[in-house]
Amino acid sequence: MQPAPLPLTLASLRAAYRERRLTPSQLAGVLRRRDRDLTAPGVWTHRLDENELAPYLERLEAAEPEALPLYGVPFAIKDNIDLAQVPTTAACPAAAYTPTRSAFVVQRLIDAGAMPVGKTNMDQFATGLVGTRSPPPWGPCANAFDRNFIAGGSSAGSAVAVALGLASFSLGTDTAGSGRVPAAFNNLVGLKPSRGLLSGGGVVPACRSLDAVSLFALLPEDAAVLFELARAPDPADPYARQLSDSVWPEVSSRPGFRIAVPQDSQLQWDDAAAPQLFEAAVKALESLGAHVAQADFGPFLAAGKLLYEGPWLAERALAVQRMLGDRTEALHPVVAEVIQGGRGFSAMAAFDAQHRLQDFRRQAAALFTDFDFALTPTTPGIHSIQAVLDEPLTLNARLGHYTNFMNLLDLAAVAVPGGFLPSRLPWGFTLFGPTGSDRALLSLAQRYCDRQGLPLGATGASKPALPPLATPAGDWIELVVCGAHLSGCPLNHQLRERRGRLVAAQRTAPRYRLFRLPGGTPERPGLVRVNEDGAAIDVEAWALPAAALGTLMAGVPPPLAIGKVELADGRWRAGFVCEAGGTAGAADITAYGGWRQYLKARP
Repeated sequence: MQPAPLPLTLASLRAAYRERRLTPSQLAGVLRRRDRDLTAPGVWTHRLDENELAPYLERLEAAEPEALPLYGVPFAIKDNIDLAQVPTTAACPAAAYTPTRSAFVVQRLIDAGAMPVGKTNMDQFATGLVGTRSPPPWGPCANAFDRNFIAGGSSAGSAVAVALGLASFSLGTDTAGSGRVPAAFNNLVGLKPSRGLLSGGGVVPACRSLDAVSLFALLPEDAAVLFELARAPDPADPYARQLSDSVWPEVSSRPGFRIAVPQDSQLQWDDAAAPQLFEAAVKALESLGAHVAQADFGPFLAAGKLLYEGPWLAERALAVQRMLGDRTEALHPVVAEVIQGGRGFSAMAAFDAQHRLQDFRRQAAALFTDFDFALTPTTPGIHSIQAVLDEPLTLNARLGHYTNFMNLLDLAAVAVPGGFLPSRLPWGFTLFGPTGSDRALLSLAQRYCDRQGLPLGATGASKPALPPLATPAGDWIELVVCGAHLSGCPLNHQLRERRGRLVAAQRTAPRYRLFRLPGGTPERPGLVRVNEDGAAIDVEAWALPAAALGTLMAGVPPPLAIGKVELADGRWRAGFVCEAGGTAGAADITAYGGWRQYLKARP
C-alpha cells in the first residue's frame, strides 16, 4: 500500500494550510487521483464530483485557514446520514431520497470548515456488523488491508475511506457495534459517544432509541477535537441531551486508575493470536499506571443478548417500514430475514425486556463504583468475506459479543488499534465507561496510542511530530482543601461520594494564615489570605464534577466559603477559605504549616 501524499491528521493538514503548502482544491485533486488509483471495492455509494464539491471549495478558499478549526479537512459520511443535495440510500436503492439540508452533525462540521468528499457504503439499514449486506450496485465493502476479508459494519465504507487515506475522518452510526467493529478491522480509532451527545437529526434510524452517531479518526486526539466540534444541543432531536463528564478526563494521567476486564470464562476468541494481543494491551495500560483486575461481565453480556432476542428487533422493523412500507422485496435477503424476526413481538414482551434491561443497567453501573473504565477486545476475531457470505447470521452474531450491550446500557466507548495478527490484519480493543466518560476515554486512548507508534490506518504513514489541536479540559473543577476534607480526615467522604479524585498534594503561596476555628464537629481550620506575615500552607487539590461542587458548596458553614486560593506555582484554584472576621477567638496555627501537622503535634 502506497502511503498517502500527506498524513491526513488534523494537525498535519492545519500546518500544511497555514504554511501555504496546500489548498483545499489541491487536496481534493490528490484524493480523487488516489481514489482512482486504489480502485478499492465497495467504499462509496456516491463520490462528490468536481461540480458538487465546488461550493465547498469556493467558501474555503475565500476564508483564511486560521478562521475555521477544520479548514479544508476532508471527511466521508455514512449513507444513512444526510448531506444536502446528495441522495441518502441507507444502502437500499428503493428507499433513496435527496435531502434539501444536511444532518445537524454534518452541518456542524461543514460550518467548522470540513469538506465532505462522499457518502459511504454500509450494511443496509445499518443492520449488520460485517459490511457485506449491501446490494448491487455497491456490493460488499472489502477490508483496507486485505480485500478477501470483511471491513466490518455497518459503517464499512466510512472506516475504509479513512484507513486508505481518502478522508481525514468520517461519520458512522453505532447501534450494536457499527462504529467500533470497522475501526478494529481497519486500524482506526472509533468513538461511540454517549447516546444523544451527537444529534441524530437527519439520520436514517436503525433503532432510534439506541442509535449513536460515531466518529472514525486516525488518532484519538483527532477524535477528541471532532467530538467537541460536532456536539451541540439540537432542539429538533428528541433524543438529544447534554451531559457533564462522569469521569475526570485527566484520570488516566495519574497512577492508580482502575480498569476492569472480563473473567477468563467470559472471553470469546476466533483467532488464536488474539489473546496474546489482548494481554499485551493490558500490560501496556498497566505501564501507564492502571490497576487492571477481572470482574464479572455477566450483566453486560446478558444485556447484549436482548438486542436481537427482544423488542429492539421490532424497533428496527418499524424504522424499515417507515422507509419502505410493505416493499420487503427491496431488502437485502439477510436484512429481510433479520427484520422479519422483529415483527412478532407483543407489548408484554417489550415491557418484560425493558424490565430485565433496567436490572442489567443497575448491575452494570455497580461495576463503575469500583472501576474507572472497562476493557474488552472489540471482536473475537475477523473473518473472510466468503465465510460471512456462507454463514451470515452466525458469524455476525459472534462479532457482537463485546459490542451489543453498549448502547442498551447507556455507555460510552472508544475502539483503539491494538496491533496486528499474524495474518497482518489489524486487531483492536475497546475501552468503555459510564455515559459521560467520553473525554476520559479519549484521553486514555491517546496515552496508549502515543506509546505504541502504530501506522495510521492502512496508509503506511506514521503520526507526525506535531502538537495536537487543543480540546477543552472538561466539566470538572479543581478544589483546594485544607482541613477536614483532606485525605483520611472526617469529611473526605463528601468528596469521594461526589466521585472526587485526588489531584495532588500542594502548598499555597506564602500569603496565608491558618486558624483553628472554635466549636463545630468535626473541628476545622480556616485559611485566610493576608497582606503581610503570610506563610505557605500544605493543602490538597481534588477534582470534582462541576455539578457536584454546587451541592458541596450548599453545605459549607460560615465563616467558611468557597473562594480562590493561590498555589505556590502561581495558579489560582477554587478552594476553602475563611472570612477574616470569622477568626475572632480562633487559635493561629500557621506555624505548624498545615492542618495535619497541627493534629499530629497538639497535646
